[in-house]
Amino acid sequence: MLRQKKAGIRLKKWITGALAILLGVMSIAVPFSGMHIAEAKTTEETDRKLNIVTTIFPEYDWTRNILGNREADVNLTMLLDNGTDLHSFQPAVKDIMKVSSCDLLIYVGGESDQWIEDALESAQNKDMKTINLMEVLGDTIKEEETVEGMQDSEHEHGHEDEHAHEGEDEKEYDEHVWTSMRNASVICDAIAETLEEMDPENKEIYQTNAENYKAKLSTLDQKYQETVDTDRQNTLIFADRFAFRYLVDDYGLNYYAAFSGCSAESEASFKTVTFLAGKLDELGIKTVLTIEKSDDRIAQTVIENTKKKDQKILELNSMQSITSDEIKNGVTYLSVMEDNLKVLKEALK
Repeated sequence: MLRQKKAGIRLKKWITGALAILLGVMSIAVPFSGMHIAEAKTTEETDRKLNIVTTIFPEYDWTRNILGNREADVNLTMLLDNGTDLHSFQPAVKDIMKVSSCDLLIYVGGESDQWIEDALESAQNKDMKTINLMEVLGDTIKEEETVEGMQDSEHEHGHEDEHAHEGEDEKEYDEHVWTSMRNASVICDAIAETLEEMDPENKEIYQTNAENYKAKLSTLDQKYQETVDTDRQNTLIFADRFAFRYLVDDYGLNYYAAFSGCSAESEASFKTVTFLAGKLDELGIKTVLTIEKSDDRIAQTVIENTKKKDQKILELNSMQSITSDEIKNGVTYLSVMEDNLKVLKEALK
């Protein structure tokens, strides 16, 4: 079972204080709302929408697909919708209130989500259901690893942890579970089952939508496997943070990277640069990979230190910074993974 570290004292007090202030304001405001609340009460009780909060884009998109035409009857929210990634996200008071009052919360459950664990302790809705992705996946989650050539670095988890953790031997797990479509399928089952419990009248809709969506995941998963089975290379070089451990493990791929997925580093050492350049030369790899929003500086430096200096720079999208505008423009989990497959085909030539 995943072991959670205690949160920093300052963050926990801030969350508790924020909830106390807002609850106080609400208690003052209610008596002055008069007849409007009384008149609306019956409608609210009989036609109340489920309030579902997701933290990141993959959760949001999976839930949206499982809801199908029921989405209009649900308040579905994605907290990280402005391009901020999971590791550097700093919750605002409004975010904590959304978490505190929702009916269903879906979150990753790693170190970056420690603030959520604290918010749940003071949640207004005591009947809230939660889906912790890492708990759903259980023993299949993977420890963070440092592979050969990877630069040791401090991790970025979006808040200060004021405990020294001296004497503790706690494992740190890779949070990027959504990069595996096989994980996505398992998580979709958990989402569908929870929706069925909360809204049994529409159980068959959720079951059907989940099965249809999982079939699409399976089809794309097979395309990935076929690509890996037929291409010449089986090693990826990342001159960036590496957020694709679950994806490469699904298909038996090897990788080398500048930093781990949760790293806060942005400057690679000379040792790391020369190691990655040497691997490009040794293995005859023609592509250097980065993740979204990278400025490519490290990738360019790595290429400059190779013998041929003619490798391409391509981007794999880890979906950590998808915005609400991108969603409005049609971006989906499957469309991103389709684009990633095109990149993978090029990288494995």
